[in-house]
Amino acid sequence: MLWVKAFHIVAVICWFAMLFYLPRLFVYHAMAEDKTGRERFKTMERKLYNGIGTPSMVATIVLGFWTASYSWDYYLNSLWFHIKAFLVVLLVLYHFTCGYYLKRFAQDMPTPNHIFFRIFNELPVFLLIAIVLLVVVKQPA
Repeated sequence: MLWVKAFHIVAVICWFAMLFYLPRLFVYHAMAEDKTGRERFKTMERKLYNGIGTPSMVATIVLGFWTASYSWDYYLNSLWFHIKAFLVVLLVLYHFTCGYYLKRFAQDMPTPNHIFFRIFNELPVFLLIAIVLLVVVKQPA
């Protein structure tokens, strides 16, 4: 079980690396004024999302369920776990929203400006803080 939990934590870290960095790339992409720069950002964004982010998200979810499966009764009766699961759903939605913006940038379609992406970039920070607090400072059922 500890191996599964360890790899779950590694997957979470990799997923959050993408969730923090991709919107930052969107900031720079939205500010890019030359075609070469925009094309470079498209490549970086695609590789980050498809090569690191999505596989890490899948691994996080699979390994999270696997870890929880060792004590289903405990987790199903723990309010903190239900809140954490809801926050993870929000992270998945954020992930796919990043994918939506990635496609819009890739197709040179209109996207929000760099100020929007500076704010958008901060959202997963709040979710991470809440999730870590729930996991570390959990109360018994």
